[in-house]
Amino acid sequence: MGKAARKGGRTGLPALLFFTDPVRTPDPEAIARRLPRGVAIVFRAFGAADAEARGARLAAIARSGGLKLLIGADARLAARLGADGVHLPQRLAHLGRRLRAAHPGWIITAAAHSTLAARRALAAGADAVVVSTAFASASPSAGPPLGPIRMAILVRRAGGPVYALGGVTDDTAGRLRGAGLVGLAAVAGFRT
Repeated sequence: MGKAARKGGRTGLPALLFFTDPVRTPDPEAIARRLPRGVAIVFRAFGAADAEARGARLAAIARSGGLKLLIGADARLAARLGADGVHLPQRLAHLGRRLRAAHPGWIITAAAHSTLAARRALAAGADAVVVSTAFASASPSAGPPLGPIRMAILVRRAGGPVYALGGVTDDTAGRLRGAGLVGLAAVAGFRT
């Protein structure tokens, strides 16, 4: 993953986001060790008992490898780990401004599944939104794919930086060129 991604257009925003998933990326540390400098890991613990320990391992890998670390849906864990920010699910996107006040240096991203959700998240203080689903995806929560044309329309209407997630791989990433994205995000697009 990465050849087709364009450089992040806004200072501090990485061009690539690696989203962890306990089922589809059972060894995120192995993937993180191979990521190029500047990529962000979005660690989603989903309530796992070992979240703190796994997060600490990913934080150490991120620091030594020149990566960013965002913690999914858990600002307290992000603060304890010294993470670079948080990724909020769409239902928590309204917390962006409050988190920005408490942690002015953080990168704050939020999930969005529609143009309206993207606009709301950006207005609520998110630095960028992660829109899914770009292409057909194996994720159990994936909705119908937007495809390149509808993704480009959403990007123009969102009013701020947008990442594409869902079915993004080396094979599909090039189809998003010209969509105006700040970057790409993937789960299974990164392999051990």
